Amino acid sequence: MSALTPSRSFCGLRHGATDWNREGRFQGRTDNPLNADGLRQAHEAADMLRDTGISRIVASPLVRAARTAEIIADAIAVPLTIDERIIEFDFGSFEGLPVRDLMIQHGVKSATGLVSILPADGESWDAMTERSLACVSNWLDRHPDDDFLFVCHDAVMQGMANALCGSYFKNSHGTPFRYTREDAQWRVEQLVT
Repeated sequence: MSALTPSRSFCGLRHGATDWNREGRFQGRTDNPLNADGLRQAHEAADMLRDTGISRIVASPLVRAARTAEIIADAIAVPLTIDERIIEFDFGSFEGLPVRDLMIQHGVKSATGLVSILPADGESWDAMTERSLACVSNWLDRHPDDDFLFVCHDAVMQGMANALCGSYFKNSHGTPFRYTREDAQWRVEQLVT
């Protein structure tokens, strides 16, 4: 996966919340809109990102991510582009089901365990990670002078974090994170403003 490793640091943001997020359901490609909390989170994220130097935003085409990105892009006056390659993971037959129930049913207690029980009729976790890292790398290479924010989804952000850092992280809706590269080492940290 080294050919897909981004050349430099970048920011990621999980979209604002939807009703399915609040219900704890696998949301995947179901195109649910932001709820009132999600809209508030998007506006709060825009406030947090106002003076961080972000100069370009790339977002997933799903409405929950695209709307979050639009609110931020309008607030901080930067260009926004939609890119299919950071669309959410396809959970296949898990789509719409309660995450907690399936974790209990399969006896898993962690993100690593959850990834191990994903159904074969969905997307491959490795394929999702590769397409997401390819997207980020491509944008960073094409626009070397821009500081990027990728507005996408939890699975996408987790897949990239695990591939780059070797672990998952606690990811909250509307909270910006920086994927920081120092020499050959990566870390993910909440962007504090």
